[in-house]
Amino acid sequence: MRFIIIFCFGLFQLFANAQTINEAWVKEHYTKKEYTIVMRDGVKLFTTVYAPKDNSEKHPFLMTRTPYSCAPYGEENYQPRLWNFHWREYLKEGYIFVFQDVRGRWMSEGTFMDVRPFNPNKKSKKDIDEASDTYDAVDWLVKNIPNNNGNVGVFGTSYPGFYSTMAALSGHPAIKAVSPQAPVTEWFKGDDFHHNGAFMLCDAFNFYSGFGQPRPKPTTIGPKEFEHYTNDIYKYYLEVGAIKNFSKLMGDSILFWNDLMNHPNYDEWWKARDARVGCKNVKPAMLTVGGLFDAEDCFGAWRLYEAIEKQSPETNNKIVMGPWFHGGWSKGDGSFLGNVRFGSKTSEYFQNTIEIPFFNYYLKGKGSIDKLAEASIFFSGENAWRNLSAWPPKGMTPTPIYFNDRGLLSFNKSSSQNSFTNYISDPSKPVPFTEDVLDGRTREYMTDDQRFASRRPDVITFKTDVLEDDLTLAGTVIADLKVAISTTDADFVVKVIDVFPDGFVYDTLVFSSNKENDYLMDGYEMLVRGEIMRGRFRNSFEKPEAFDPNKVTTVKFELPDVAHTFKKGHRLMIQVQSSWFPLADRNPQQFIDIYHCEDKDFVKSEVKLFHDAMNASTIILPILK
Repeated sequence: MRFIIIFCFGLFQLFANAQTINEAWVKEHYTKKEYTIVMRDGVKLFTTVYAPKDNSEKHPFLMTRTPYSCAPYGEENYQPRLWNFHWREYLKEGYIFVFQDVRGRWMSEGTFMDVRPFNPNKKSKKDIDEASDTYDAVDWLVKNIPNNNGNVGVFGTSYPGFYSTMAALSGHPAIKAVSPQAPVTEWFKGDDFHHNGAFMLCDAFNFYSGFGQPRPKPTTIGPKEFEHYTNDIYKYYLEVGAIKNFSKLMGDSILFWNDLMNHPNYDEWWKARDARVGCKNVKPAMLTVGGLFDAEDCFGAWRLYEAIEKQSPETNNKIVMGPWFHGGWSKGDGSFLGNVRFGSKTSEYFQNTIEIPFFNYYLKGKGSIDKLAEASIFFSGENAWRNLSAWPPKGMTPTPIYFNDRGLLSFNKSSSQNSFTNYISDPSKPVPFTEDVLDGRTREYMTDDQRFASRRPDVITFKTDVLEDDLTLAGTVIADLKVAISTTDADFVVKVIDVFPDGFVYDTLVFSSNKENDYLMDGYEMLVRGEIMRGRFRNSFEKPEAFDPNKVTTVKFELPDVAHTFKKGHRLMIQVQSSWFPLADRNPQQFIDIYHCEDKDFVKSEVKLFHDAMNASTIILPILK
């Protein structure tokens, strides 16, 4: 009899764990309430709370603050994300979900400000920032929502990742765990709208033509989308021309676009908008998450983790980087990106073994995080997770690899004299970021085949011999170029590429495919990491400098961190070019105001990359032995 009872109880538990979480289940087990929470300066923020009907225990909060709306509005309308994402697991655990429209967006009062600067020295109730808004909202929630256990977790992806960082800086004692995911961190050097000072035109114009439209009062109605006269983005951006022409299309009402145009250099205005400012004495446990192939905020994840490590060494600070596009850890299974496959469901691994246990431990006191490494990093190429005690990992050695004659990359410096490879950079025919004709910037370009670029005369290519052993990179790649240009300015794009062997095919028993016809991977040139540098900022982002025409000059800059193994039998390739269109705007290749110049100001430039004994161009690789 006892066996039967235990067996039946086991079946009941199995059924409970296997229950289908859908809209009907959520409405049966959760209530939705909408509130306006008053901030310290009197501004009211619209907040949606989904709370369990179960009153037998106290529940923790999971909060997301967003500029993208906590829709659907109305207490009878529930968010599909609750049951369509892995958030369904948090529903089973009885979390209270909170979504809040940030100040000045959608149904919240007040004035919106992009990446509102953090103010660590508030003196009155009028001194507000996103950290204080989070503090005030959390304080209200723990005092007014019934059956909560006083523990709050905050997470969000992209812009909500920025607001998550601000939550960690708020200092509210109820905030126990925070996970900034692909967090917007720094918009001049690496995230979204600038990379090393180069303006990321495609994303900026597409985003702000909609997002930046003024909102005179709280509303549930979103902005109208901007209509292009052609869906071929290469053609469209080329024909619109200079950036000032995009400003005419944008109009005068979109404030942050005007700010972008009027702050061309890394001035105090930009410095105040770096989310790393103030990352001292961070109290909550931190889990920063990002994608190795995130086209938007790859920089932010690496650099936010690094900033907390340096400025707040006592913080329980972890980082997770997987083979994902922007937000890919919560969408799809993470087994592939574009044509490249990773051999396992990496997103499900992260959700089930890292994120959910992280919040359960700190907010519910459930389970253990003993196995959660300081750095949980997926290494593409070898297609395996590594649990590391530090990032960059111990044993990583920055090692220069040299450009040589005849397109060779070698760990030995060239003995040649006055040796260089040159190309003509023509702004009227910029190098595209992909070989495809597209209606928008893709997320897959981060792993795209680069053979199309290798065949262009304005892209120079260097590669190693066939590798006799695996080569693993784990950390920041640094380009150290010795160049001479015939004009007074130019951009430099450096791409790190994994060249697959001839005859390569995926083992379909291990690497599943969702495609009817697989791409030809024979000799595939996989983009592992690419980055652009606006040459005028080579010595200082604050004080740009013109080039002396035809004078050998050093251009040295960082590429976002890499975690990749070049397998035995592959080759390492480096490509160098001076445009990457329309990801980045075209440099007129003259030392003039790029944001206000004319179409007629764009000129050709001859670019020479030197690789001789005196002027040795190198790529400094973070090699993990």
